[in-house]
Amino acid sequence: MTLSIRNQLPGTVTTITPGEVMATVGIRLTGGQNLTAAITLEAVTELGLAPGSAVRALVKSTEVALATGPVEGLSIRNQLPGTVTDLTTGGAMASVKLSVDGGSLTAAVTRAAVEDLALTIGSRAVALIKSTEVSLATA
Repeated sequence: MTLSIRNQLPGTVTTITPGEVMATVGIRLTGGQNLTAAITLEAVTELGLAPGSAVRALVKSTEVALATGPVEGLSIRNQLPGTVTDLTTGGAMASVKLSVDGGSLTAAVTRAAVEDLALTIGSRAVALIKSTEVSLATA
């Protein structure tokens, strides 16, 4: 299957914390970072997830926010540091590609955000991803 989702990060399930309808799934990415996905219990069962399961974390580029450093006092669980490797700006929007340990991430943000953050190729940035915006796939 080919997907339009640019951000596909391989990893391994480390924990599953079930709730009434949803579960949080802890993932150790191949680059060593930890990521949390919030998915339905039905999806956990259908995917056959358990600690040790190989997964791909899928995140649309429009769901990736950027900061110039780690952010405290924020409910967003996933913060992946990286370096800007590509930057394409248009009239209103920009595509920012980050190299992170074990892969890369693309963020679609406004041109104004790129300017306000003073992002350039080589800049350090942190990708911020809500756990509810992380989908999981198995091989």
